[in-house]
Amino acid sequence: PFTPPPTRYAQSGDVSIAYQVLGHGPIDLVFVMGWVSHLDYFWREPSFARFLTRLASFSRLILFDKRGTGLSDRVSDLPTLEQRMDDVRAVMEAVGSERAALMGVSEGGPLCSLFATTYPLRTLALVMIGSY
Repeated sequence: PFTPPPTRYAQSGDVSIAYQVLGHGPIDLVFVMGWVSHLDYFWREPSFARFLTRLASFSRLILFDKRGTGLSDRVSDLPTLEQRMDDVRAVMEAVGSERAALMGVSEGGPLCSLFATTYPLRTLALVMIGSY
C-alpha cells in the first residue's frame, strides 16, 4: 500500500482546490487528470500509485483535483476551461512553482494547452496522454 502525500488546498477565486505534492526532482510536473479525479483514490490503485511514484522520481510532482471533482469544492455550474486553467495557476502559486511541465490526460490535455498558450513563460513542456 502507498501512503498518500498530505492534501492541501489552494484558493482559486471562491473555490478551494485540493492538491498534493511529492518528489524533489529538478523540474515541476503538473499532472492534470481527465474528467474523473480523486486524490485519495489515486493511491488506492497500486498500478496508478506506482505510475505517480515513478513520475515523482524525476520531478516535483504536483497533483490536484479540478474544481467540482474529488476533494476540491463542489460547484453549481459546469466550470469553463478558463476557470479550470486558473485553478492550475492557483495551485502552482500555492506550491511556489514558477515554471512547470504540464501533463494532461484526456480532457486535461486541452486545459494544459490553454495554460501553455496563456502562460508560455510558465510552461516548460506539454505532454498529452489520450487527449483530443
